[in-house]
Amino acid sequence: MSERTLNTVLVIGAHPDDPEFGCAATVAKWASQGRTIDYVLLTSGDKGSHDPSKHPGEVAAQREEEQRAAAQELGVRSVLFLHYPDGLLENTIELRRRLCELIRTLRPDILITIDPWRPYQLHPDHRAAGQAALDAAWAAREWYIFPEQLIDRDPWAVKEIYLFWTDNPDHWEDVSESMDRRIKALQRHSSQVGNRIEAVAKRIRQAAEETGRPLGYRYAEAFKRIVLH
Repeated sequence: MSERTLNTVLVIGAHPDDPEFGCAATVAKWASQGRTIDYVLLTSGDKGSHDPSKHPGEVAAQREEEQRAAAQELGVRSVLFLHYPDGLLENTIELRRRLCELIRTLRPDILITIDPWRPYQLHPDHRAAGQAALDAAWAAREWYIFPEQLIDRDPWAVKEIYLFWTDNPDHWEDVSESMDRRIKALQRHSSQVGNRIEAVAKRIRQAAEETGRPLGYRYAEAFKRIVLH
């Protein structure tokens, strides 16, 4: 971690379960260290079911409930859903404006989001979420971008950005003590993992073992880290 004081963290993902599949052991570790962590999910995952008898609204409500329960397992302070349509997310100016305002309101020292530049990242929501989060972080620093937000607040400069699901990591977190909490949080997403949790947990642990082995860690999570000045 940087020598600077970094006490507040904002995690921006496209869907419920993105943080748990991407970076939740780090979230649990940082929460246990006393950092304040908030989640923003851009969609409610309403397309996340193959059961034609389920209405998308029912799926969305279930997935929101699952995400709140998972966040509670990790020690996350709050979870906010922006309710954009699952599968159709776009990095629009309107989305950038909303995320910029949230960054200026929550004032996170660290932003965690999806690496939008991962080669061959096929899921359009993941690309859009990461790009929108990064564009918003840049905009939040500026006096003359979305100035209507600055009547009763100042611009806010995020100090560090951590990109997960990256193919170009340059920062690794030792999560040996928090991996079990990540698995417990994943279990909360029953609509997505269901009776596959043992297989999912095995895959997650194996990947974290492979990531940590060169560093001498039992488990690790990898990020592309961007330090802003």
